[in-house]
Amino acid sequence: MNWMEMRPRSRRGRRWASLIGWFVVILTLVGLPAAPAWAQRVPDVQGQQSIQPYLDRVADQVSEFTLDNGMKFIVLERHQAPVVSFMIHADVGAVNEADGKTGVAHYLEHLAFKGTEEIGTKNYAAEQALFEEMDQVFQQILKAEADGNSAQAEELKAQLAALQTEAASYVEQNKYGQIIDQAGGVGLNATTGADATRYFYSLPSNKLELWMSLESERFLEPVFREFFEEKNVILEERRMRVDNSPIGKMVEEFLGAAFEEHPYRRPIIGYEEDLYRATRDDIRKFYDTYYGPQNLIVAVVGDVDPAQVREYAQTYFGRYQPQSDPPEVTVEEPVQTASREFTLEL
Repeated sequence: MNWMEMRPRSRRGRRWASLIGWFVVILTLVGLPAAPAWAQRVPDVQGQQSIQPYLDRVADQVSEFTLDNGMKFIVLERHQAPVVSFMIHADVGAVNEADGKTGVAHYLEHLAFKGTEEIGTKNYAAEQALFEEMDQVFQQILKAEADGNSAQAEELKAQLAALQTEAASYVEQNKYGQIIDQAGGVGLNATTGADATRYFYSLPSNKLELWMSLESERFLEPVFREFFEEKNVILEERRMRVDNSPIGKMVEEFLGAAFEEHPYRRPIIGYEEDLYRATRDDIRKFYDTYYGPQNLIVAVVGDVDPAQVREYAQTYFGRYQPQSDPPEVTVEEPVQTASREFTLEL
């Protein structure tokens, strides 16, 4: 991980540095070259090649607007191909997690692909009732384990597994992704970082309204289905990328030694104990705190009409209710006055 990216900085600085980098990524996804031949041929005052005319041209094609609820949209017109790429930038990452709740930002990223009350379910009412029952059983498992009652814990785990099987009968697997695939979408993915979480993919440009509909639904009333299945996926991901990886272990130890107080000291994926103990309610509270419209920025790049983007954005994302600003990270890292080192034995 780039050391400069891990230096604590202001929230506004983090947001715009991240957005600029990811805006460049989106340009790459839609095939925009780094600098076209006509731009490369223009010399600057020192006789060196300059891409400033190209940058000026791109800047002229960028527009932005903000909905009444505080959600911001940045639009770049590019009509060379009938394709449009989208990214939702959530100004929240692992740095915003509380101690003992590490990994919830990454959890939420995973669960955001599980559909809505309408997409991905055959009977949401029945499914929701099972969510509540499973969550209660999991709390009982945690208590039994804390009390050292391993026999009771195993019985409860078997009960939880049976409930998971029943809940799975109502799930339409990967329905969200299937809708995007059938519409010609590509690149459906997301990333969680220390300072931001990003969701992105591309569609044919005549599917602009489909994107607005799908994305507004999944972030308006998300359904954190298959929670315990995803818990196992994330725990396995940690084992693969950290516990069984010399590089992963080294990075985790390095960050822990480099930062004494700041949340950057913690792994983005979270600690194993926190991941295991995480609950659906933990994810819901994190979502409610940090996924308000004023904390989201959308980038749209491709064959679109900015006026139409604005119209659809108002129709679909304008439904989001304004929320209060989430809490800032106020921890100050003490000044380092001496070298630090650690030894990692594998």
